[in-house]
Amino acid sequence: MLHNEKTHSTKIGDVVQMSLDDVRIFMANHFDLPLTIDYLALITGLSPNYFGEAFKKSYGQSATDYLTELRIGQAKQLLRETDFLLRDIAQKVGYNDEFYFSRKFKKEVGVSPSLYSKAFRKRISTFCVSVIGNLLALGVIPVAAPLNAKWSPYYYYYYQSKINTHLNIFDAESQENFKKLASAKPDIVIVHEKTSVSMTNWLEKAGIQIISIGNGNWKTQLREIAFEVKKQSQCEDFIQSYEQKALQAQKAIKHNVGEDRFAVLRLSGDKLYLYSNNGIRDVISQDLQLNIIDVQKEPCNEQISIDQLLELNPDRLLILLCPDTDTRVYWLSLQHLIHWKKLKAVQNGYVYLIPSNPWFEYSAIAINRMLDEMLLMLTGKNPNPFPVPVHGVLPNTDL
Repeated sequence: MLHNEKTHSTKIGDVVQMSLDDVRIFMANHFDLPLTIDYLALITGLSPNYFGEAFKKSYGQSATDYLTELRIGQAKQLLRETDFLLRDIAQKVGYNDEFYFSRKFKKEVGVSPSLYSKAFRKRISTFCVSVIGNLLALGVIPVAAPLNAKWSPYYYYYYQSKINTHLNIFDAESQENFKKLASAKPDIVIVHEKTSVSMTNWLEKAGIQIISIGNGNWKTQLREIAFEVKKQSQCEDFIQSYEQKALQAQKAIKHNVGEDRFAVLRLSGDKLYLYSNNGIRDVISQDLQLNIIDVQKEPCNEQISIDQLLELNPDRLLILLCPDTDTRVYWLSLQHLIHWKKLKAVQNGYVYLIPSNPWFEYSAIAINRMLDEMLLMLTGKNPNPFPVPVHGVLPNTDL
């Protein structure tokens, strides 16, 4: 008899034809039972050898490895969150021998269960690009994170060799991402939004703690993460350093631009928008105290015509170009229009192209980079000893 205290008794003799997906779900719900390859093959109607090959081909890992992953994941959670004795934890996750369990745990996790329970290693991962920026501000390099040469170039070029597991930036809940995350063996995954039921179930069964960060300003988000990873001192140091730099930048930029009025435009296809996001609001309006048109003091994305823009007639323009062919063609044609040429910003040469990275990201590192870019654009002073590759191009290192 296989006995599951959480549900009901299951007879090994009962042959229930299951699909491989059903068997995988069965294993996830009954990992504490003495499951064998022979039994799992039996309930699929396959031979043990064929079952083993089919399972590995379908899911990228053997049934034995998957069962071990489930058991060790649950053990990690019990070690973190309960005061159960080691032998009780071993039995609860399907091991009758606590010494065998201890050896297996150390092989999979790298430390013994007792050491893990006292001060478990916080191997941190995330599915969110902005969380990377907050973790790095705290001096924490995640073991798994979404990296992409085009969409997160700064992190990709500077940290691709330090962040061992590169997750898919577009499809967080893909099977590929789950497999990669399992191989990275994180203790924690930090997310911005509430995860789906399927992802929550998968992470919990793998023994990965989910930390959800709110949508407050970047300082609030940074402090929430710092509290969870015990980096409060580093957090306050970063914020204090940023605030001091922002005050210095504010004085230097104000000296150059005075009360010039700014506007931020986003070009997409053949459309023009007055655009502002949280980062633009924080850096330009709040931290640098620049004179930006009223509607952009809070996040906005309002379509505007050239005639309407000419009525506003800002002294300086920051322009975000969407990286597609139609937008680039529109941008080239826009520069030949008479009304465009009449703009004060155009006539005075105060038009600045700003890249989507970091201006579309909202994190401590992104905000810091935006401040540096504003200082460089408006004063010519580079606050960094080397240029930052905002377009995915590394600085020249052949020196």
